[in-house]
Amino acid sequence: MHRFLAWFTNLYPVWLLGTAALAFFVPQALLWFSGQWILWALSVAMLGMGFTLSIGDFRGILKMPGAVALGFGAQYTLMPLIGWFIAWALKLEPGFAAGIILVASCPGGMASNMITFLAGANVALSVVLTMASTLLAFIFTPLWTSTLAGQYVPVDAWGLCKSTLQAVVAPVVIGVLCNWRFPKTVAKITGFGPAVAVVALSMITGGIVAASAPLIAANFGLLVVAALALHVLGFGLGYLVSKMLRYPETVARTVSIEVGMQNGGMAAMLAKLHFAAQPLAAVPAVFSGVLQNLLGSLLASWWKSRPPAKEEPKAR
Repeated sequence: MHRFLAWFTNLYPVWLLGTAALAFFVPQALLWFSGQWILWALSVAMLGMGFTLSIGDFRGILKMPGAVALGFGAQYTLMPLIGWFIAWALKLEPGFAAGIILVASCPGGMASNMITFLAGANVALSVVLTMASTLLAFIFTPLWTSTLAGQYVPVDAWGLCKSTLQAVVAPVVIGVLCNWRFPKTVAKITGFGPAVAVVALSMITGGIVAASAPLIAANFGLLVVAALALHVLGFGLGYLVSKMLRYPETVARTVSIEVGMQNGGMAAMLAKLHFAAQPLAAVPAVFSGVLQNLLGSLLASWWKSRPPAKEEPKAR
């Protein structure tokens, strides 16, 4: 069973792309997956993430404060600004622009930990960065979205804050507390967490594609360009800033992955709840989810074949 779950989880990009394709060509198959289904699917995925974390993971912040500050700062400055720049440079229509900025303002994606592992980078740092950016998303995601997307569409910052707390932060905290109080019970079900998250995020993607199939067909080229530019710039600038600040290669690779990969499921949920009048707002999250995993997998393979020097200094 463990091997099957690992195999299933590692094929995350395949399931994501397959579900998106099914929803695009046969919308009726997944049109029912909307509204509260999306909200609860994301909550379940985030609970699974919480189950994989322990109180000890929080101590990782104290062990490498500089690297954590670098990754967290890059996540919540570089990406939102990149999203805004893409919206401006491509002259995206209001709903589309709000969607790409919302994706860019979300915390690191759960798949980043797996990509970091495949790349042979610093998994402990990746886990801490994903955890930190997720737990503080209720502040930074609404702040950046209202600041940068407010010029395109009305943004309910408080509503975004509440939704993020309910569907993202609370499930993670509950998962961590359960792991602390009932470690043996959680240990029995933790192995299923990543696979459940894959199913949940794939279904969210499918539901949004099914509801927006005509719009996706009409804007396909622009959607691909915008999402591709967002993640390529995120990966590239995350790595570049880390190297400019003279951090070790493993830290630079980890920060690059964390900055370049966003929580597309969270972006999709927030767009559906708070930008309902803008049908295109949720669509960038779909392209983001697919492309970031494909790009991340390719980057991981590249770095895995080029291991960093063994004598490099420890993360600070």
